[in-house]
Amino acid sequence: MFRNRWLAPFATMFIFLLAGCATEAPREKHGDLKLLANWLSGSFSSEQQAMTDSNYYYIGLEMVPIWKSRTDGYWLYVEQAENSTPDKPYRQRVYHLTQINDSTFKSTVYAIPEPARFVGLWAYPDPLADLTPDSLILRDGCSIVLKKIDDQAFAGGTIGTGCESTRAGAAYVTSEVRVTAGALYSWDRGFDAEGNQVWGAEHGGYIFTRIGDAP
Repeated sequence: MFRNRWLAPFATMFIFLLAGCATEAPREKHGDLKLLANWLSGSFSSEQQAMTDSNYYYIGLEMVPIWKSRTDGYWLYVEQAENSTPDKPYRQRVYHLTQINDSTFKSTVYAIPEPARFVGLWAYPDPLADLTPDSLILRDGCSIVLKKIDDQAFAGGTIGTGCESTRAGAAYVTSEVRVTAGALYSWDRGFDAEGNQVWGAEHGGYIFTRIGDAP
């Protein structure tokens, strides 16, 4: 009923709403935060899924560490594009990964001012070196909370209806996410004000398989 073309621009919409207030610990003390950052860093592709299910598109996803000297968590530059137009990404974001407690993590999502300037920089050393966190645009009210569920995966999603969207008549977006060493699963859906789904896959999200490590 809903075409996955609506889902593609949101397939890795790591926008997270943190429930409650908590003190975020420095990254050096928490190996699990580093593990999550490592699993999210790299080159990913939905080619395998697209080849076996025509409802899904062949999408390329690049996530690379930036600002490595910072100690307030891990920062990633994200670039996402259809395989046929890798030089025309439809999504460029910065994710800020932090740890809330022993098993709970969040990623805050930021938009980038004048993103066209940075297309393709994921492949170069020190992408976004000319930017600082205070120059980014916070996607306020949107986030994903992840839990380490075992030694093999982190899983979670958005909380509530706080992530606003206007695409295709939507009022808000929800996301379900699972991260492993070899793949990233993301199921993003848009709903109208009455809670009816108006875009996104009906039966499951995109599966991005790791095809390479970050430069």
